[in-house]
Amino acid sequence: MPGRQESLSTFPQILPFPSLPPSLPPSLPPSLPPSLPPCLPACLPACLPACLAPCLSASLPPSLPACLAPCLSASLPPSLPPSLPPSLPPSLPPCLPACLPGSLPLCLPPSLPPCLPACLAPCLSIFINNEWQDSVSGKTFPVYNPASGEQICEVQEAEKADVDKAVQAARLAFTLGSVWRRMDASERGRLLAKLADLVERDSAYLATIESMDSGKPFLPTLFVDLQGTIKTLRYYAGYADKIHGTSIPMDGDYLTFTRHEPIGVCGQIIPWNFPLMMTAWKLGPALACGNTVVLKPAQQTPLTCLYIGSLVKEAGFPPGVINILPGFGPTAGAAIASHMGIDKVAFTGSTEVGKLIQEAAGKSNLKRVTLELGGKNPNIIFADADLDLAVEQAHQGVFFNAGQCCTAGSRIFVEEPIYEEFVRRSVERAKRRTVGSPFDPTTEQGPQISQEQQSRVLEFIRSGISEGARLECGGKALGLKGFFIEPTVFSNVKDDMRIAKEEIFGPVQQIMKFKTIDEVIERANNTEYGLVAAVFTSDITKAMTISTAMQAGTVWINCFNALSTQCPFGGYKMSGNGRELGDCGLKEYSEVKTITIKISAKNS
Repeated sequence: MPGRQESLSTFPQILPFPSLPPSLPPSLPPSLPPSLPPCLPACLPACLPACLAPCLSASLPPSLPACLAPCLSASLPPSLPPSLPPSLPPSLPPCLPACLPGSLPLCLPPSLPPCLPACLAPCLSIFINNEWQDSVSGKTFPVYNPASGEQICEVQEAEKADVDKAVQAARLAFTLGSVWRRMDASERGRLLAKLADLVERDSAYLATIESMDSGKPFLPTLFVDLQGTIKTLRYYAGYADKIHGTSIPMDGDYLTFTRHEPIGVCGQIIPWNFPLMMTAWKLGPALACGNTVVLKPAQQTPLTCLYIGSLVKEAGFPPGVINILPGFGPTAGAAIASHMGIDKVAFTGSTEVGKLIQEAAGKSNLKRVTLELGGKNPNIIFADADLDLAVEQAHQGVFFNAGQCCTAGSRIFVEEPIYEEFVRRSVERAKRRTVGSPFDPTTEQGPQISQEQQSRVLEFIRSGISEGARLECGGKALGLKGFFIEPTVFSNVKDDMRIAKEEIFGPVQQIMKFKTIDEVIERANNTEYGLVAAVFTSDITKAMTISTAMQAGTVWINCFNALSTQCPFGGYKMSGNGRELGDCGLKEYSEVKTITIKISAKNS
């Protein structure tokens, strides 16, 4: 249907990354920023330090561009083209030249393996007051590459004493008369825009670190995560001087108006599945409104968030406005949630931890809370849907990011007449999904984030088998190294099975059957979650009926994961409180103050 195709093409940068062709295209899609070179891999010799070479896959397909050669080990297939594309990016991150051949420092810190760029070393500490500091306790914790299971580095571990220091810096930066409080709103916007420019400048470098730290495939990370991060920062940069109050025609001789004022010090706790993008989702609206921030990245994936700290300082943000504390939830996270000097906390993660944060906020100073939590999201496929589209979108909706998405459409309800055919096609598609090294350009799916998460997903798969679901494909761990899992499909799934009720957060697709629209509405809503839902149909009446009936914060019609910075995002029920993104995201970071002035006489 033409209308449907137009609606899908509206969001080329945020739809799940499609399967790559056997050979990379000679040029980037036209929707990408013009500042990127015509051939993406051409930027890698200049943008990726030579010391990253051991982290890249040694086994390369014949179609890999030759411009990757300088970043790889000496063993290359003979079929690579002999010449490199002439286009290289005009600017490089300031720290990169130290890592390039000929100027590689000889004095790497002992905790850094050869594969970690030396220029990242200063960013492995705690970022407070625009300075890199060791933790008060002196503790560090290891960060691992989930694709290999090997340690990347050690990072300073923030605890309560470090949170106290960060809050003190943030409160000082928020004091009346401070540089930050007296700064024009347009200047706040300029700083956010500058930060976006720096992220864009270092995008290949950040995508490399993100892939190494989280196991995400490099190309989707560059095209989806980095682009989403940049767009979010620029969106809120533009909003900074457009947050307006209103005048109110109050009864009597009064002049009344409202001001939207910053809340104060905001604690922000981000997850490991989209570290960079969640950093932007949190920082953008908070800074646009004039708040200061104490931000804790997930202990599994702190590296790109910490690198953002170096860009914050380079962009020119005043000291204390943004503070970044790597650490663990029960220590640093709990200290943020319960701190009397923090005025608001925002958290993205599991529902279980979200409950603890809301409880801690209530027991301390009743700080404002925004929660974006779990989901067990329904995806409803009617018999009149475009089956090819529905199968592919359902596949991407579950398996994107190795299933580690709160929006994963893991409960797929298929109308009875097409059930068997949908299952057959879904199994075929899952078997074609490529799982492998994040730096192999043909890889669609990387590893799970950790051995603990891999074990958890495999336990869910075993429970599905034991409870009587039919395992159509997959179901096992992959490889001798890393935390990979085969794309897994279950059919004949019943609503009371664990795999149909609980959030798995892994590459596991559950396909269920329904007969009537009333039945599927009741079953789809029969969950404690309410984050997103989707429906595939050619009947607009069915589509609108489902979209109205779903108890979810977002409903997609004939598409999936169509997220954009302009659109509010959040959940019903136990999927969270409040909204992120769009203008609704700004409301979560501002207080409305009513000011009334007594005047001698009022005229209309």
